[in-house]
Amino acid sequence: MDTIADPDIMFDENGVCNYVHEYEQRAKLRIFKHDPSKLEAIIQSIKETGKGSEYDCLIGISGGVDSTYVAYLTKKWGLRPLAVHLDNGWNSELSYKNIENALNKLGIDLYTHVLDWEEFKAMQIAFLKSSTPDLEIPTDHAIYSLLFHVASAKNIKYIIYGNNFETESIMPETWSYGHLDWFYITKILKRFAPGLKLRNYPNITIAKYFYYAFVKRIRIVSVLNYMHYKKEEAMKYLVDELGWKYYGGKHYESIYTRFFQGYILPKKFSIDKRKAHLSTLILSGQVTRDQALLELKKPPYPADLEQEDKAYVIKKFNMNESEFEKIMTLPNKTYRDYPNQRNLFRFLKKSLNSLRGKGVVHS
Repeated sequence: MDTIADPDIMFDENGVCNYVHEYEQRAKLRIFKHDPSKLEAIIQSIKETGKGSEYDCLIGISGGVDSTYVAYLTKKWGLRPLAVHLDNGWNSELSYKNIENALNKLGIDLYTHVLDWEEFKAMQIAFLKSSTPDLEIPTDHAIYSLLFHVASAKNIKYIIYGNNFETESIMPETWSYGHLDWFYITKILKRFAPGLKLRNYPNITIAKYFYYAFVKRIRIVSVLNYMHYKKEEAMKYLVDELGWKYYGGKHYESIYTRFFQGYILPKKFSIDKRKAHLSTLILSGQVTRDQALLELKKPPYPADLEQEDKAYVIKKFNMNESEFEKIMTLPNKTYRDYPNQRNLFRFLKKSLNSLRGKGVVHS
């Protein structure tokens, strides 16, 4: 991590950045792999709570390593999951095949929610025009919301997440804020997509979240935080046992994500997300710093694929190249340039971490 694309970074007198100190503090509250009884208790609770229902838990499935491995784990533990997939129009053909092959072999039912393309296209273009670094907010918010909506509708009390603290905990706030802030999202849409009416897009407000969490008592569990999870080992298993195929990068199962991370972020914002991902892996002991620096010398993705994706994205957005380049040259912004509820979310996050510290919350 460095000051090139992260002006908020801080270094102590020993040259150690704030992310290292934050990781060490948060790891105490988020990693439970040294106490197998916690995971065993969760699995037992899921089975007990789900008795008599068609499904006892819900999992999100993207076709990526983490979500596919979670699907495998749920069956290994004898759970009865329903897999939920959000189709936002950007799936690669390989992601469809990976999802189909894995779920068929594991015997897991799939529910797919297909977003209205015209609505979603307008949302994505609005975020492009906002000139903020995280253009995946429309997708990430929809996924999070959809999981709660489906769990509530089917009376499923556990959502099993595939995110993992030891592989993806480092991320500057200016790169990634806003996924859960519906107020912020609506302000961006009002400014850059005036008149847009969302009829097919799942959303969740803070009030809705509290309803799902405390009235419906739906719980999110990040099960990979309860075990010695090594992404390379998980990937090898998926390849050998489920016929899964690698995409070439983190979250590259989506064409737009691949282009966003490999082209838009480096070209427009001087952001290489691999720095954050690899920094997390260094701290969790999965790669060395020297290995990470070697990885960063490689291009984000092949030049021929970059040009292919660029042409595809521009065409899918019904733009021409000059319109796209005009957006790319807009002054860079962050979430701070738009109305948001960051202070409220920061308070809620501190409260949640306090509950984790007291042992009340374990995910």
